[in-house]
Amino acid sequence: QVQLVESGGGLVQPGGSLRLSCAASGIIFSIATMGWYRQAPGKRRELVATITSGDSTNYTYSVKGRFTISRDNAKNTVYLQMNSLKPEDTAVYYCHHEYGFWGQGTQVTVSS
Repeated sequence: QVQLVESGGGLVQPGGSLRLSCAASGIIFSIATMGWYRQAPGKRRELVATITSGDSTNYTYSVKGRFTISRDNAKNTVYLQMNSLKPEDTAVYYCHHEYGFWGQGTQVTVSS
């Protein structure tokens, strides 16, 4: 059974930081491209960042320089370090495996 389990979301003030984690099980992890997406209320789900098996990364323009995606293949886990958070970063964040699997999502709310 494939599972992608996100954690680390929560409420943070503008300018704050959060670190999201996504633990994968039941599926090949080390050779897969992993990604983080987000969906704000009333908006389409959008790509935030991806990381390949060779650790090449890609970011959507709005998070460049603030977010960092990384992976630990020994733990089958992908991370998203989010710094200098803004209210417009508020969304449900989803982990994605290139084989088409999604996590359940974790809520990130940036508000004072």
